[in-house]
Amino acid sequence: MMTILIHLIYKLKMMSFSLIQKYNVPGPRYTSYPTVPYWDENTFSSSNWEATFLKSFKESNDSEGISLYIHLPFCESLCTFCGCHKRITKQHNVENPYISAVLKEWDLYCNIFPEQPIIKEIHLGGGTPTFFSPENLEILISGILKKGKKAKNYEFSFEGHPSNTTHKHLQKLYDLGFKRVSFGVQDYSDKVQTAIHRIQTFHDVAKVTFWAREIGYTSVSHDLVYGLPFQTLENVIDTIEKTKSLSPDRLAFYSYAHVPWIKGNGQRGFKEEDVPKDDEKRKLYEAGKKLLIKNGFYEIGMDHFAQASDSMYQAFVAGNLHRNFMGYTSSKTQLMIGLGASAISDSWYSFAQNEKSIEDYYERLEQNELPVFRGHLLLEEDLIIRRHILNLMCQFTTSWDDDALSFPEIADVIIALQEMEKDGLLTISNKTITVTEKGKTFVRNICMAFDLRLKRNAPNTKLFSMTI
Repeated sequence: MMTILIHLIYKLKMMSFSLIQKYNVPGPRYTSYPTVPYWDENTFSSSNWEATFLKSFKESNDSEGISLYIHLPFCESLCTFCGCHKRITKQHNVENPYISAVLKEWDLYCNIFPEQPIIKEIHLGGGTPTFFSPENLEILISGILKKGKKAKNYEFSFEGHPSNTTHKHLQKLYDLGFKRVSFGVQDYSDKVQTAIHRIQTFHDVAKVTFWAREIGYTSVSHDLVYGLPFQTLENVIDTIEKTKSLSPDRLAFYSYAHVPWIKGNGQRGFKEEDVPKDDEKRKLYEAGKKLLIKNGFYEIGMDHFAQASDSMYQAFVAGNLHRNFMGYTSSKTQLMIGLGASAISDSWYSFAQNEKSIEDYYERLEQNELPVFRGHLLLEEDLIIRRHILNLMCQFTTSWDDDALSFPEIADVIIALQEMEKDGLLTISNKTITVTEKGKTFVRNICMAFDLRLKRNAPNTKLFSMTI
């Protein structure tokens, strides 16, 4: 362990981090294009949203089905690194009313669909989905499936907290069709866990990982985060070594997005100087990435790694990897419906977000209305730029050789990328851009060159986390 640490520290000290200083600027993570701050809410309405999701449903339900993202917002304690929409409570009597509301929202959609939906994908996110009892999760999923039917190649997944996911949770959800689970680990350091108010021991993570495998889950994922307060290079190496011993099928190695101006007190449980920045932060990522690759993981997309046997790696190799508000997925559908407070839906032609406040969400449903409060209708230009950004994020390459993917400003984009080409981050040839191995670190910056809305209206306030 110490030999590995000394070797990595030496190699990292020998590296030049001038590119990090050059390109470490605020930028979007591109879970959508346009990004949420650039949605045109003036041209959006619930009726427009209904028209676009119906169009998408008719085009794709029979051929591929739809995806459902279900947001379960409750947590028993506040994690101070978290940027998600959540409600902190230890009162579990909130479970039944919330499930009833989500099922009512689903009923409203099913009453609009012209035929029974084919469900290809369900993902339970949060918040903490395992805040809910196994019995209530069964009520939720059974209620969803009562109005739809599973696709032949369906994929159901959920996020589990290692400290409160029970064997019964795992068994119940498996029996309902869930075969993939993601456990939030972040970092195993006691000091880091205390700072971010997220405590789970290695024993907790090992226990739920082994349970999942014994039950029959085909993919177990761990979420790790670098750049957390008080996190050191030794912490990251220790966390990766422990992760290696459990051999998850895939994992995310996220950059901590420090955006306290957006999330208020949730990210102010520590001082600014406690958070690693710039070169120091990048060393954490480089060390983690080297160890992951050394231990048999392949880099797929931004911040994600998988073993060769995992379906996400196979989707990456086949060119089928997709990215949306749920992150990366190997199970793409054109239509994704978001259920629950703050959930975001995507019809490909438009985005729609539900009321963020649970009380407002309930009120809209009591009026028998879809609880959507804002969104964006994609213009033809948006659809073209969205495709390029998805290509770069999912395949590290994009092309405008097909006239359908060309647009008037492509020459300006190429000019903007020439400096990155000189720095060895990408190659430009034959109407194609390909991100180099060196450039994968800077894929967000490369995507920003295509972001016409960002270029035309650069923010004068803090909107995004740093790209690196």
